[in-house]
Amino acid sequence: MAMCVEDRISSFPDHILFHILSFLPIKDAVRTSIISTKWRYLFASISTIKFDGSLMSGLTDRNVDSFKNFVDRLLKFPDQVSLDCFRLNDNVSWNDKEHDFDVSGWICAALCRGVKEIDLDLKNLGDTLPALLFTCHSLVTLKLDAVDSEIKVPSDVCLGNLKTLQLRNSVLFGDSIHRLISNCHVLEDLAFIECGFDISEVNIQSPSLKRLVLEFDVTEGRYFNYVVVINAPILVYFQYHAAVAASYTLSTMKSLEKADISIYQFDSINSETSATHLIQGICNVRSLSLTTDAAIFLTSGLPIFHNLIEFKYLGVGFNGRETWLVEFLHCVPNLKTLTLNFPDDAGTRWKALRMKVPSCLSFHLKEIEISYFDPRMIEMGADWRGTWLVEFLHCDLAVTKTRLLASACQVLWSSGVIHVVIN
Repeated sequence: MAMCVEDRISSFPDHILFHILSFLPIKDAVRTSIISTKWRYLFASISTIKFDGSLMSGLTDRNVDSFKNFVDRLLKFPDQVSLDCFRLNDNVSWNDKEHDFDVSGWICAALCRGVKEIDLDLKNLGDTLPALLFTCHSLVTLKLDAVDSEIKVPSDVCLGNLKTLQLRNSVLFGDSIHRLISNCHVLEDLAFIECGFDISEVNIQSPSLKRLVLEFDVTEGRYFNYVVVINAPILVYFQYHAAVAASYTLSTMKSLEKADISIYQFDSINSETSATHLIQGICNVRSLSLTTDAAIFLTSGLPIFHNLIEFKYLGVGFNGRETWLVEFLHCVPNLKTLTLNFPDDAGTRWKALRMKVPSCLSFHLKEIEISYFDPRMIEMGADWRGTWLVEFLHCDLAVTKTRLLASACQVLWSSGVIHVVIN
């Protein structure tokens, strides 16, 4: 005798079923239409629509036409629910001439349905974006990967509810950046990743911005002849990966919690001065990750980082940067955690220079971690815990050794990483 299995899922209210379907790939969501009469058209009311190249695999020309009709009906039917997310991934060329998909029309249909998030990864995106995209008041998140095409920002741009804006592989001209950002009045999260600019000034002015990521192309031999201006008084997170620009003007960032700075210098006589201005602008930061290809900051121009309690430095070898690093540590009196990550050049040993001990080593430092640590760079003896720190940080032997040996000091060493915790 066959058991009768109760279908409890179908008894859920429709809005819960819509939510469940939104987590499924669109193909699987459509397949649920054969479960029963109740499920037949539920997929048409899902609030998240994501298309990627897997939908096109194995389709004939006839099936492609059917697919286009299906998408048109799915997006453009009247009386549809509002959309939470519309995502189009370019594993296939959605907007090429061969298939003639109405990508611009699909975007407009999503916008007309009050979509909150749009995520587009398309070739030739700049020629596809409808002007309506830049005046949509329902948008909260906008992510565009333009694959080296120009993003054309209309003069009447107004995204009043946009909180997250991410542009990747895009090219912007003229005052597009300033015009776009200044008309996003509640913007909180902004990212330019691998973008190009045919402009003289990257001008970011936003009183609401909390998170900023700037990752510009770093091409050897190219001079970054533009200035960077940032006025974001409540910024909490700042990431900047690029070659040193011509100059930096940063407003006071009193709320800055974390910064990730990775800069490289090319043949520019102003590199040291410009880089120093950049680091001066983030002097209120509490956690700093710094990557450089040389000691490019003028330590004589560095401020005191009173709030900095975590510092991570990444580089390739020392190459004479020992003195610079210790001088920088004199600017961070309240440092608690120090992380160093740089493979030492073959045959190079840490130099032991006589310098005044940074106050953070004597009073506040709790953890030190050194990656790519080579045991041949230290002398293993009865008091080795003092010796390696002296050779690396160039401090006075008696002071450093006394501090380490008198403390409850835990030393962990594995896989080329030495980790010291001072209780």
